[in-house]
Amino acid sequence: MSSPNLHPMLNVAVKAARAAGAIINRAALDVEAVRVSQKQVNDFVTEVDHASEKVIIETLLTAYPGHGILAEESGSEHGAKDSEFVWIIDPLDGTTNFIHGFPVYCVSIALAVRGKVEQAVIYDPSRNDLFTATKGRGAYMNDRRLRVSKRTRLNECLISTGFPFRTGDNFKQYLAIMADLMPRAAGLRRPGAAALDLAYVAAGFTDAFFETGLNSWDIAAGSLLVTEAGGLIGNFTGEPEFLDQRECLAGAPRIYGQLVPLLAKYSKFAGVDDKLRASDRIRAVDPSSAGADVYARSTVEATSTDSEVADEGTAAKAPAAAPRKLTRIRRDASTTPAEGDNSAK
Repeated sequence: MSSPNLHPMLNVAVKAARAAGAIINRAALDVEAVRVSQKQVNDFVTEVDHASEKVIIETLLTAYPGHGILAEESGSEHGAKDSEFVWIIDPLDGTTNFIHGFPVYCVSIALAVRGKVEQAVIYDPSRNDLFTATKGRGAYMNDRRLRVSKRTRLNECLISTGFPFRTGDNFKQYLAIMADLMPRAAGLRRPGAAALDLAYVAAGFTDAFFETGLNSWDIAAGSLLVTEAGGLIGNFTGEPEFLDQRECLAGAPRIYGQLVPLLAKYSKFAGVDDKLRASDRIRAVDPSSAGADVYARSTVEATSTDSEVADEGTAAKAPAAAPRKLTRIRRDASTTPAEGDNSAK
């Protein structure tokens, strides 16, 4: 299926991403010659990051001089300071992979309008794969329309993540999360570029992705790809206000629904009760019962079918109940649901 005519702003973002990709590909021919500096322990930046970011910003501001810029290396020093239109840029996501010649890295560009992501481009220069999305128009990889995976059983799923690598990261918590997930899933992968991880969830190459310590430029573009491909994205407790919360969970609807109860107890946003009861948050309920579910909070596109997360893997953990009842993730009665699609807010 061919992609529709690109939105003019998305066209400019694609032009910027390809220009940055050309710089990255040239440098990759002799990666040993690339100058590398260290922002903090295990957090690297190269002259390629800076050159890539420069050409992206120049391309965007030439077309839209009144727009704002939020970029990984230069922050908000470029562009208008009070614009409703803000480009969120990661010029080279996966720098550590790049400087080792490990070909998993990308350019990520998103446009947020009044705080909500409306355009997204992720470009993988080593494979020449272009992922694009416009809010309400779907997500595409090159000329192919994307849909998230149709798998419904966690034990058949491939899940991607990112390991903690900065001083102060909670390594013990990550080991506990992996101990929880690895026996339940078909496989766990750590490719090393969060933006590309989200693009792969949108494409159905993986079934879910989770990571902590991420910044908005790591996930802004990928978040729109996921939701436009029919997936869900939020923080570990399933709340949609995740963009600046430094924790992210994305996946196909039914898999997302099974991962929220597993990851909620590790969320810094979970209350004491959430942490204590996280393993009991999937329970059999009548499908017609009132109350918000995590899907309705995560995306306006969620349907009652998407909200069903019953499968053999989760049913075994639910309290004894009528065998054919549906399973939903329920909010506490004291909370109220968010309205609409706030997943990329």
